[in-house]
Amino acid sequence: MEPVIDLSKEYGLVLEGGGAKGAYQIGAWKALKEVGVRIRAVAGTSVGALNGALICMGDLEQAEKLWKTIAYSKVMDVSDELMGKLFDKERMKSEDWRSTLKDIFKVLAEGGADIAPLRRLLEENVDEERIRNSPVELYCCTYSVTDRRELDVDMKTVPEGQMQDMLLASSYLPVFKNEKLHGKTYMDGGVTNVLPVNALLERGYENLILIRIFGVGRERKITIPQQATVLEIAPRTSLGSMLQFDGAKSRRNMRIGYYDAMRMLYGLEGKIYYIEENKEECYYLKQLTELRPEVLERLLENYKIEGEPGGPLRRYMEAVLPQIAGELKLGSGWNYKTLYLAVLEASARLLRIRKYRIYSLEKLAEAVRRKAADNGIPEGAPGFVHIILN
Repeated sequence: MEPVIDLSKEYGLVLEGGGAKGAYQIGAWKALKEVGVRIRAVAGTSVGALNGALICMGDLEQAEKLWKTIAYSKVMDVSDELMGKLFDKERMKSEDWRSTLKDIFKVLAEGGADIAPLRRLLEENVDEERIRNSPVELYCCTYSVTDRRELDVDMKTVPEGQMQDMLLASSYLPVFKNEKLHGKTYMDGGVTNVLPVNALLERGYENLILIRIFGVGRERKITIPQQATVLEIAPRTSLGSMLQFDGAKSRRNMRIGYYDAMRMLYGLEGKIYYIEENKEECYYLKQLTELRPEVLERLLENYKIEGEPGGPLRRYMEAVLPQIAGELKLGSGWNYKTLYLAVLEASARLLRIRKYRIYSLEKLAEAVRRKAADNGIPEGAPGFVHIILN
């Protein structure tokens, strides 16, 4: 595979706020590093600012370790067991969920969760000297309640010894106990600017990569200059709650971030899977129509196409394929490529084919056929699966 991104350019990275979902951004950074994308600057809000600091330090292994071992008690002074119950659907069904919520509301009523653990986490993982000496610039977005204004902070200009405090200031979620820093009160930067694109555009950076995690907050409307290039890495599946500081969840989200970044970097196809694709339209037409007679007959029967004029293939193309497109919610603009890819992905998901790896079209279809041969087709499976099993 060859990257579709221009590796001769330097890029500015914009990291969205979103609490615990930030692990996704470290997975995406891993992919960017592997491919050789050069990062010149990072702008982040809340957890995006913390991840930005880790990226400036350039230590991927340390960043991965932080997120792989994250726990509720490493961010706020709470019980891991108590918080785990809140996000465990099975335990919430079997245990007294009212008691769990009562305990959590008690913490909030007492002024919010104490984030002394988060301060310790920053002290252990953020090296101010390495950031100041890094060739990568770092900008942090927070909101000063005292001054009633948003702050766009060049982190290399903050007074010595205050960098960790400014990262903390950017991350004051409403559920956290808010304490003054150097005489001022701050709030999570997401209240005014959860995705600080402007921080880089206004400083002249024209090649940007946005890593979205869809955190709660206000997203500014930004006019992108005509000469600017803005690329985006974003999840297509839920990353969970922004308060779900759980190592297992973070490992999952890092994996998703890695493959979503690879999708952008290599121009991979697929809405669910990650598919390397370089075929002409005629390839997809062939996959959809060159079917064994018994498969064609089965599809006509499954979709109740009887007594239509023309031969079986014509009836299939004119009546069955549009039905399948509707079944897969492709809309009126579908073509043979989008239809075949949708059929292939839906069939792979139905048969629980491993998602997080890069497939060629042939390899993914082969995986579907092999799984069906080994385990059979699930009862009630849609008829279009037989197109792949042909």
